[in-house]
Amino acid sequence: MSQQYPAPLRIVFFGTPAFAVPSLERLASEPDLDVALVVTQPDRPAGRGRERRPSPVKQRAIALGLSVLQPETVRDPLLLSRLRDIAPAVGVVVAYGELIPKSLLDVPAHGFLNVHPSLLPKYRGASPIQAAILNGDSETGVTVIQLTPELDAGPIVRQVRVAIYPDDTAATLAERLAAVAAELLPETIRQWVAGTIVPTPQDERLASYTRPLTKEDGRIDWTRTAREIERHIRAMQPWPGAWTTISGRLLRIVRARVVDTDVGLPPGCLWPTRDALLVATGQRALALELVQPEGKRVMPGLDWWRGARLEAGSCFDA
Repeated sequence: MSQQYPAPLRIVFFGTPAFAVPSLERLASEPDLDVALVVTQPDRPAGRGRERRPSPVKQRAIALGLSVLQPETVRDPLLLSRLRDIAPAVGVVVAYGELIPKSLLDVPAHGFLNVHPSLLPKYRGASPIQAAILNGDSETGVTVIQLTPELDAGPIVRQVRVAIYPDDTAATLAERLAAVAAELLPETIRQWVAGTIVPTPQDERLASYTRPLTKEDGRIDWTRTAREIERHIRAMQPWPGAWTTISGRLLRIVRARVVDTDVGLPPGCLWPTRDALLVATGQRALALELVQPEGKRVMPGLDWWRGARLEAGSCFDA
């Protein structure tokens, strides 16, 4: 690890979603760092038309004039060959979307560093930001680890704590964590290559795991407490979105707040007041501040109620 590397330090960058873009931009702006190759997922169908679209990382990499490779799998022999030709000092992974095999990990002289948006070993896996909000945590963070073939299990190289605000959604928290990661990476890479950082093994006894979210994860269980549902609504923004149905029609709940009252109705049943549309839960009630009916714009909850011409006491589908 004490090997000296001539400047600029050659880097290969693996990343795909918007979360990884600030890190890519920051590394590309550093005069002593050379992003020699950007590896990102293949273009995927997206939107209503299901047209194939490039990842946010690919779009930004092209705008920055960087070389891009999009293998169908990281086990593609072409990828291994390209990495060997480049002979990078270090690899950097920021939300790439696939585990990196040992054959690739062994190519850079100083291995791979991986950015993970949680305080590892807590919340390994695909949805750590959502998990932190769902569980009501007051803080999370960014952890840089030495990448190993096991999921988010490598030794910790650097870790920074980040507060979770009461109104944070997964989108707003991800934006702040992405900015922290971008700020953290350049100097961490320099110190790692220089051999001045001693990594700390993770305590496996404290490890917890998250999984990829599905659309079904957005469904609201009105029997949960109002506080739990309010966190669920924030955690599911922007995807898959928190949703429910009424008479079979989809309704997204965009923003809600806990109110210190009990409307005296079964969970999931609605009660309009002069100022708010309330919904009963397993404990206390929620005011539905912003909702989005299927195929329509986001609107205040009371406006939706009036337009839907529902009766007081109407209930969301079980």
